[in-house]
Amino acid sequence: MQLLNFCSYLLGFFSNVFSLGVILAISLLFLDFMKRRKRWDRYPPGPPSIPFVGNIFQVDFSNIHNNFRELTKQYGDVFSLQYFWQNMVVLNGFEVMKEALMQKSEDIADRPRFPLFESLGITGNSKGVSLAHYGRAWQEQRRFSLTTLRDFGMGKKSLETRVSEEAEFLCAEFQSLKGKPFDPHFLLNTAVSNIISSIVFGDRFEYDDGKFNKLLRVFEDALKAESGFFAQAKGDKDSSFNEKSLVVTTIDLFTAGIETTTTTSRWALLFMILYPEVQRRVHKEIDEVIGRNRKPTMADVLSMPYTNAVIHEVQRCGDIFPVAAYHMSYRNTEIGGYFIPKGTIVVTNLSSVLKDDRVWKKPLQFYPEHFMDVDGKFVKHEAFIPFSAGRRACPGEHLARMELFLFFTTLLQSFTFQIPDKMPRPQESPVLAVTLCPQPFTLCAIAR
Repeated sequence: MQLLNFCSYLLGFFSNVFSLGVILAISLLFLDFMKRRKRWDRYPPGPPSIPFVGNIFQVDFSNIHNNFRELTKQYGDVFSLQYFWQNMVVLNGFEVMKEALMQKSEDIADRPRFPLFESLGITGNSKGVSLAHYGRAWQEQRRFSLTTLRDFGMGKKSLETRVSEEAEFLCAEFQSLKGKPFDPHFLLNTAVSNIISSIVFGDRFEYDDGKFNKLLRVFEDALKAESGFFAQAKGDKDSSFNEKSLVVTTIDLFTAGIETTTTTSRWALLFMILYPEVQRRVHKEIDEVIGRNRKPTMADVLSMPYTNAVIHEVQRCGDIFPVAAYHMSYRNTEIGGYFIPKGTIVVTNLSSVLKDDRVWKKPLQFYPEHFMDVDGKFVKHEAFIPFSAGRRACPGEHLARMELFLFFTTLLQSFTFQIPDKMPRPQESPVLAVTLCPQPFTLCAIAR
């Protein structure tokens, strides 16, 4: 009898547990449905999502820009995704991006939360220029960054002189290798970092100097030098300026300024050894306009349409930031005829613009003629947006353009670059790391 009672108790217990489990599962599924359902008319279409995780398993993060390109074939240039319970809209193609970044720039000027940075204590007004939420804090940080860059010479002859001098140091390092095969990554990275170092720290480093081992000490000195700036914000409790925000903004400028230009310069040298006929035309134009003895200057850009076209095509074809840092809608808006509610993550697929077959004749090929007219003059396209556009456009665009032109022309003035003997042709397909960068390659720099 006791055994029967015990068995009856167990059956009742498990029956109750099962019932509770069913109720809980149904409740969670209902909650998930309420979270994922689209309550708005004209919300962008998208692939069906999986309960709780959304479309997270349907996106190839190692090839995300091409993954988005495939989704446009089914859902159009504006489509939606769901990352867990976060709504996301992906923008593709030149016409849509033009509307979003140029006509409705403020509508999508906000940034979402970045849990990784918040775990490091980088929150609120201390996120720097790139990650700060749109508002007064971001406006203060961006204004400070642009003003500081101008104070240190951006747009002035003094900074051009620094870049030219560093280009000469870089040439000397290439020359010291005496035509032997080498990977240019480290030397290019050092040269570019020296430009940012001269702006941020006031000095450059020798190529064999362990400068990164001294980075923390240099940052400390830089913060002390900037102590006077805080007195401007003293007494303003709402100001975004504090020690942490200045550190993050400095790191922001330093890292972004190095990675982008270094990677683009690597693409430039790779394309030169892969397309020797293009290199020969650049050599010819340099010899005709600058010669072999005078240093290139930014004024030469206007007289060198082909070289300028090559540099632009390197940026377009290299496509180093295929998907820009995520935006977030600052308010309700409409893009491409679709409604996008406030608080939605907005992804700008820049690659879909730089490789838009409705704009470019040969979107997937290296073709400098994209930037030249029938008369051989340089032509810049609206669809050329490697630095993004609008309120969140890269603040260091002018500096990057100067570095790319002066480094490229100085190197091509001095060297012929070629694939080392008995070595296979380097791969042109990229690797997605922090940026879309070339696979490691070696070349020979032959003095002209």
